[in-house]
Amino acid sequence: MKNRENREGLLFSRKTLNFVLRKVKWNMAKDLIHDIVRESLEKDGWTITHDPYRMENYDPAWEIDLGAEKLIAAERGADKVAVEAKSFLELSFGNEFHKILGQYLNYLSALKRLEPDRKLYIAVPTDVYAKDFQRQGILNSVNDYNVKIFIFDKLKKEIVKWLI
Repeated sequence: MKNRENREGLLFSRKTLNFVLRKVKWNMAKDLIHDIVRESLEKDGWTITHDPYRMENYDPAWEIDLGAEKLIAAERGADKVAVEAKSFLELSFGNEFHKILGQYLNYLSALKRLEPDRKLYIAVPTDVYAKDFQRQGILNSVNDYNVKIFIFDKLKKEIVKWLI
């Protein structure tokens, strides 16, 4: 295994360098997806109220990507949502789905206690929804746990469909 020396004279393996580069690319893509989801919500008439939505009065203090409100009618008040944006860029969709489902259930439990009128959604890109969310095991989990999803178009930066 070849090592490379950086400016400070430290040695890094090629494997370590590749891992770091993948992480940097993943974080850049994650930030991009976050911004696209935010813009999609705003285009759909939502006002972003939290970025991120911090549950500081909860232990552990979970952090959901976005909080938003949309005025429905004066007598009804506002619909409130919390949104976890996912790019699904990991090599294993199964691992990433396990992770997001766990996050969803933990966040849902916290919101139930802190702000029960706020609905939790997972934002899923159209291509990922079409490819991976049609698989039977994924459909079963989404239905069994009553997972709320909205599908968004990454290029048009708009919400395509709300699945409740």
